[in-house]
Amino acid sequence: MSTHNYDYDLFVIGGGSGGVRGARIAAQYGAKVALAEEYRMGGTCVIRGCVPKKYMVYASDYGHKLDEAKTYGWDIQKGDFDFATFMQRMHKEVTRLSGIYMSGQTNAGVDVFEERAELIDPHTIKLPSSGKTVSADKILIAVGGTPWMPSADELPGAEHAIDSNGVFQLTKLPRRIIIMGGGYIAVEFAHIFAGLGVETTLVYRGPKVLRGFDEDVRDIVHAGLKTAGIQVITETVLDRIEKIDGQVLPYRVSLNNGMRLLADVVFMAVGRVPAIAGLGLEELGVALGKRGEVVVDEYSKTNIPSIWAVGDVTRRMELTPVALREGHAFADTEFGGTPRTMNHEDIATAVFTQPEVGTVGLPEHEARAKYGELDIYKTNFGPMKNVLNGSETRVFIKLIVKQDDQRVVGVHIIGPDAGEMIQMVGIAVNMGVTKQQFDDTCAVHPTMAEEIVTMRAKWVG
Repeated sequence: MSTHNYDYDLFVIGGGSGGVRGARIAAQYGAKVALAEEYRMGGTCVIRGCVPKKYMVYASDYGHKLDEAKTYGWDIQKGDFDFATFMQRMHKEVTRLSGIYMSGQTNAGVDVFEERAELIDPHTIKLPSSGKTVSADKILIAVGGTPWMPSADELPGAEHAIDSNGVFQLTKLPRRIIIMGGGYIAVEFAHIFAGLGVETTLVYRGPKVLRGFDEDVRDIVHAGLKTAGIQVITETVLDRIEKIDGQVLPYRVSLNNGMRLLADVVFMAVGRVPAIAGLGLEELGVALGKRGEVVVDEYSKTNIPSIWAVGDVTRRMELTPVALREGHAFADTEFGGTPRTMNHEDIATAVFTQPEVGTVGLPEHEARAKYGELDIYKTNFGPMKNVLNGSETRVFIKLIVKQDDQRVVGVHIIGPDAGEMIQMVGIAVNMGVTKQQFDDTCAVHPTMAEEIVTMRAKWVG
């Protein structure tokens, strides 16, 4: 470890996925490690992101399942939803998981400071709440991101809106919610609230949701929002939010297309930014990108020799499993004697709309730009389950194949449990699977996933 007289070999700022993994692995290699987290251990994913959101997805989906159960012969007498009970149980589980993250650090010998940390110089960290100052040979920035909210100048009445942190602190179910945004957070929560019986409106500045995704996926998800009973207003933004006292729906929202809407919750899901405010990075000369991200090399190292960064703060790919692997690779490289980088290509991911989106590899427009000629395979069908329950929900599967060597460079799935399917498909895509190898794989029948290996006709369109 360091030959200098530092307090720690490694100081990690941020107790989310990337930070706790980097700290724990470094400590297991014998490093003297400390970690500071100003809020709760676990970071965005565990405390105010993926985990509680997925529980909300489950809760909203049960409403659909109760209706479907009737078509399969079940006598459902009462289908009321107790929002307060659900939120209590969800927060209890979040607290349990946060405790596991904490014990994982302490059991590994990491000193944990439950307070904010700020940088004084490339080797010195200030802990303002306790008044302590500590030094470290290496510093890992893993502070993640935070929801972006417009100022009152940008959006009069913005103080009346909640963000993706505040949505988990609701104490009662809204009667009518307006969601501003068209990314995965916005569309997921639109389905969640609609599934819980809330009158839901989605307002988006673009023509179609999920910018950057495959165009077929965008089309189907966009149409699916409307099928779910969500009012979708596109190419529009919020102009003003006004509070009207004494009303059941106390907020009047004016749109720039002239429309006015009433709601009891206005939810801004308009993007996230790196949580670097007040950290001291700019003062130290740490290079930042145009969007405020910490600029790093393939080993997650900044332009300051003693400082590294992993996870959402670098905006390479804002996904929890990516942050975990980046943190692990950092620790292996710097403390384990095994230089290792994170491959950010062909990472499988899911969007928990209802039904789900699962995707790995390139969307068609990017694949054409990169490889030229492609073979496209598509299928769109009603799953077997829906034959009896009458649901119009369909399954969509798309394979994007490089024409010259027949390598599968993109797979996009929309349907129940698409996230589970894409995890397995992601292994094959990362191994360089060809379309012929898919064709040579025997199907599991009757399943939705069997369509992945039974498509033979190329799409002509």
